[in-house]
Amino acid sequence: MKTVFTKLGLVLRDAGIRKRILFTLGALGVFRLLAAIPIPGVDAARLQAFLANNDFFGLLNVFSGGGLSKLSIIMLGVGPYITGSIIMQLMTIMSPRLKALYQEEGEIGRRKFSQYSRMLTVPLAIIQGYSFLALLHNQGVIGDIGVFGYVLNISIITAGSLLIMWIGELISEFGIGNGVSIIIFAGIVARLPVAVSQFAVIYDPAQIPMYLAILVGALLVILGVVIVTEAERPIPITYAKRVRGAKVYGGVSTYLPLRLNQAGVIPIIFALSILLFPQMIFQFLVNVNVHIVQTVARAALTFLGNPWYYSIFYFVLVFVFTYFYTAVTFDPNMIAENLQKSGAFIPGVRPGVSTSQHVARILTRLTLVGASFLGIIAVLPLAMRAITGITTFAIGGTALLIVVSVVIDIIKKVDAQVSIREY
Repeated sequence: MKTVFTKLGLVLRDAGIRKRILFTLGALGVFRLLAAIPIPGVDAARLQAFLANNDFFGLLNVFSGGGLSKLSIIMLGVGPYITGSIIMQLMTIMSPRLKALYQEEGEIGRRKFSQYSRMLTVPLAIIQGYSFLALLHNQGVIGDIGVFGYVLNISIITAGSLLIMWIGELISEFGIGNGVSIIIFAGIVARLPVAVSQFAVIYDPAQIPMYLAILVGALLVILGVVIVTEAERPIPITYAKRVRGAKVYGGVSTYLPLRLNQAGVIPIIFALSILLFPQMIFQFLVNVNVHIVQTVARAALTFLGNPWYYSIFYFVLVFVFTYFYTAVTFDPNMIAENLQKSGAFIPGVRPGVSTSQHVARILTRLTLVGASFLGIIAVLPLAMRAITGITTFAIGGTALLIVVSVVIDIIKKVDAQVSIREY
């Protein structure tokens, strides 16, 4: 405890860290202010009724930072930017040039890669903004605003999406932690008072044992998330001895840490984006005056509305995206090549191809555990809703995973800043 309070004192006394924390809080304050500014032509009463009867848009509202509940100028949140990042990550598989740009060209290459993701955000925001407005117009939430009204609102929504993306990047550069993750975290936390008030309405004293069981389950999930997030498999590495004159260099032993959950919360965010986008399209197509299109859209919505099919599909997406993101961000061949260039080797394993295969084998086994854990956490709230009937916890597992992971990441970033200043 003394160490914790000592570090807390260092954080409060250090002007640099204090400035970063205040900048992050200020940026989140601007984000919440923007989430309260609605676009023109919204019927607030119909919007609330529509969101109350639609779990899909309720979930989307959480990840837009609450902006969708008021149809604010940032109603899309960081969704278009995340979707653009997903597309760019997928392109690295098909394009060796993009893969080299992302993995081999260092910081400059990653900046160019991020710039392409930003450019892709603009058309995606226009498409998603138009789809939302057309769908909400069909539901009577937005009145007949005409062509000029559509162009104006789509321009506002697109600009809002770019603005929130810029705020996220400013947090990453001048604040603490990953900006996009912190914005999603802020959206989830901002939703807590609403969830508590909804829970207070349905509170039943006779169900206290079940509520306690849910609380214990939540604490166990938090413990599991912390353990899996922090768990790593060390691979021993030895540097070869080199003799230069009368001095001997190298010969030291260290280790290469492979994390159990190498991908973090990214696979769940990817999977949610993939699940939400088709639902939004089918919700729009249901109102098209073409019989076969309406039939296909209703069948797709019925399939996605089935909790069993939805849960299985969700689990598979999270599982696959965990392997995919790990493969994109961690290249065993590059690790083996770098070890060989620096005169290092894994004891008992030949340098080169054998080292790459050895690391890949270990990584595959670790990712199996991490992917299974993420998939279980993702579908856990759906199972809890089916067992308890409490819809307030419909997004609990995913939200809890993101919140805990972001908090751990922020604590590590602050601790790193403190360590730098101590030295």
